[in-house]
Amino acid sequence: MAKYAPKLSELKKEFDEKPSVLKGDYAAQEWWDIPVEFHDGNWCFPGKPEVLEDLGFANPRKWTATDQDWQLPAGWQKTISDGLQSRLKKYRSLKLFLDTCVRCGACADKCHFFLGTGDPKNMPVVRAELLRSVYRNDFPLVEKILKGFSGSRKLTEAVIKEWHMYFHQCTECRRCSVFCPFGIDTAEITMMVRELLNLIGVNNNWILAPVSNCNRTGNHLGIEPHTFVQNITSLAEDIEDLTGVAIEPTFNRKGAEVLFITPSGDVFGDPGVYTMMGYLLLFHHIGLDYTISTYASEGGNFGMFTSNDMMKKLNAKMYHEAKRLGVKWILGGECGHMWRVVHQYMNTMNGPADFLEVPVSPITGTRFSNAAATKMVHIAEFTADLIHNKKLKLDPKRNDHLRTTFHDSCNIARGMGMFEEPRYVLRNVCNSFHEMPEDTIREKTFCCGSGSGLNAEEYMEIRMRGGFPRANAVKHVKDRHKVNTLVTICAIDRASLPPLMNYWNPGVSVYGLHELVGNALVMQGEKKRTTDLRENSMAGFEDGGDDEE
Repeated sequence: MAKYAPKLSELKKEFDEKPSVLKGDYAAQEWWDIPVEFHDGNWCFPGKPEVLEDLGFANPRKWTATDQDWQLPAGWQKTISDGLQSRLKKYRSLKLFLDTCVRCGACADKCHFFLGTGDPKNMPVVRAELLRSVYRNDFPLVEKILKGFSGSRKLTEAVIKEWHMYFHQCTECRRCSVFCPFGIDTAEITMMVRELLNLIGVNNNWILAPVSNCNRTGNHLGIEPHTFVQNITSLAEDIEDLTGVAIEPTFNRKGAEVLFITPSGDVFGDPGVYTMMGYLLLFHHIGLDYTISTYASEGGNFGMFTSNDMMKKLNAKMYHEAKRLGVKWILGGECGHMWRVVHQYMNTMNGPADFLEVPVSPITGTRFSNAAATKMVHIAEFTADLIHNKKLKLDPKRNDHLRTTFHDSCNIARGMGMFEEPRYVLRNVCNSFHEMPEDTIREKTFCCGSGSGLNAEEYMEIRMRGGFPRANAVKHVKDRHKVNTLVTICAIDRASLPPLMNYWNPGVSVYGLHELVGNALVMQGEKKRTTDLRENSMAGFEDGGDDEE
C-alpha cells in the first residue's frame, strides 16, 4: 500500500477520538469557517507545465497544493466570474441546480466521501454551497442586497483552495442525485467548477496527462499505434498458449461490420488485460466481423473531468474513425465514463451519427433500438443477447474457484440504467454469485472512491476513505458467503478496486465481467484447460480431466 494511505489503526483512533458529524457531534464553527488543510494523501499533483502547454490550457507553472502562493494569474477573479456567467447562460441545468436547492439534507449522508471522512463539506448540499455562495454574491439581485441573510461570500484565494479540495473529493458518481427530491445533479456542478478552475490553471495531473495523451495519440496511456498492435497481439499469443486457439484480431480494416472500442487500460493494465483476452475469445467464438482502431484506441473520456469542449473533442474521435473505416456500428467495451458520455451527451454533443446504422447483432439478429441514436452497443448487453439466444457454449464450472459479487459501476448503473444485463451474464458464466446489500447496489450503488480522475497514488488516503462504503458492503458478502471475487464492468474500477480491497478486504480479487466469460467459453479446437486466463488453477480441472458441459 502506498505511503499516502494511513494505517487502519490510525483511522480507527481518529474516528474514536475526533468529533464528527457522523457520530452526532457538531462543530462549533460554521462550515465556511472551517479551514482547508492540505497534507500528504489528500491532494493530487497539479498538471505539469508541459502538459498544460500541450493542451493550450491556462497558467502553466510549477506549484503544489501545499504552497502558500498558488501563483494565480492576474485578473483571475474576473476570469472565474466571467466564466461562471457564460456557463450560466449556456447551461440552463447549472442555473436550475444552483437556484433550486432548499437544503433539505436528503443527500447529506449519501456521499461516500462524507461517510468516509465525516467532513461536512463533503455533504453534497454543502459542496454545492461552495459554488452557490459565490454565485449568490455575484449574480441574483435580491440576494446581493440581502447578503447577510443569503449566505453569500466573496471569491477569494481561500475559496479557490476550498473548491480545489472538495470538488476533487467528488467522483461525479451521482448517488446523491438519486435521493434528491428535485433531481439536482451535483456531478454537473462539480464538472462546471473543475472547468472554471482549469481557466486559471488549478488542476490535477492525473486527469490532464491522460487528456493530453488522448489528444495526441488517441488513448489515455499515450500508446502509439505500433505499440497498441503489439500489446493486443501479445495477448492473442497468451490466449493461444493457454487454450491452443489461434486468434487473429484485425486493425484499421475498412469495411468491417463492427468497430470495437474499449478503454486502453484493457490493453495495457493489470487486471484489465484479462478482460481484453475475454473479448478476443468471445469474438473468435462467434466469428464476429470486427476491427480495432489504433487511432481511436480509447473508449474512456477524461475530457469529462476537464471541460465540456474537451469531452466533445475526445468523444468525436470514435465516430470520426467509425466513418473513416466504413463500419456499420460501434461495439463498446467495459468502461464507465465512456458510456455516460455516449449515453447522456453524445447525441446533442457530437450527434446524430446518421452515417452509421442502427446496430443489429449479426449473430442473433437482435436490433438494439436503445442505441438507435448513438449507434453504439455496450458489450454486456451484446453478450447477454448472445447467451439469451443460446449462441455461446459455456462451462460455468470453470469459474468454480471464484465466489463472486457484482459492483455496479456508477456511470453504467446511474448513467445508463443498466442493471440486469451484466448480472444475467455473470449468472450464466459462474455458479457462485451473491449480491451485496440492497441499498449499496443498482441505482444506489456506492462508488469505487477513485473515479473522475482521482485514481492517483498520492491521493490514497482520500481514495481509501471514499471507497470505504463500497468496501464495507463487500465485507458483508465476504463474511457471510466467503466471496473472494469482485466483478465489475469499468476500467477505472478494475484499476482502483484492487488497492481498496487490499486495504479493507484482503483476499478479495477484482475481475472484469468478460474475463469470466473468457474463462467459461468452450472454444472449438481448444486443448484441455486446467487454468483460467490468469493461469490460476480452476477447481476440479487440476488433473486436466473432462471439462465438457
